[in-house]
Amino acid sequence: MNQASSQQDMTSVRQDWVGVEFDWATFEMKTDEMIEWARACGETDARFLDPGHHDFQAHPGFTTHCMSGRVLPENFPKIGGGFGIDGGKRVEVHAPIRAGDVLTATTTIADIFDKTGRSGTMIFIVQRMEFRNAAGELVSTVDWKMIKKAE
Repeated sequence: MNQASSQQDMTSVRQDWVGVEFDWATFEMKTDEMIEWARACGETDARFLDPGHHDFQAHPGFTTHCMSGRVLPENFPKIGGGFGIDGGKRVEVHAPIRAGDVLTATTTIADIFDKTGRSGTMIFIVQRMEFRNAAGELVSTVDWKMIKKAE
């Protein structure tokens, strides 16, 4: 496949799949798990470690450990080779997450793009999980990049 054909295929995949919502899950925010996460991150701020603190809340990166059931949408096209590797996460905190909150997460394909570098062309698939509390308030957004080697 030549580069022009490959670029056309990526454009088509991007048009068809970016914005597709494909998974839903709920997560209960438990005090002990919140504290354990904060400690593992090396946190020292009492807001994240002391449930008696007046502003006790989950550490900003806490939602990165909340994984739903699907990695990609059903019938997603095979692009790139292999299973892919974790290319990192970006977290945006919108509001505090409190112990006892039950968060509803929706997962969408946020972006699909390729980059060419010294090791060749890599394909990036960005999943976005948005977490909302029981009041429907957006509390956290996590973007996760999957990187695959272009075939």
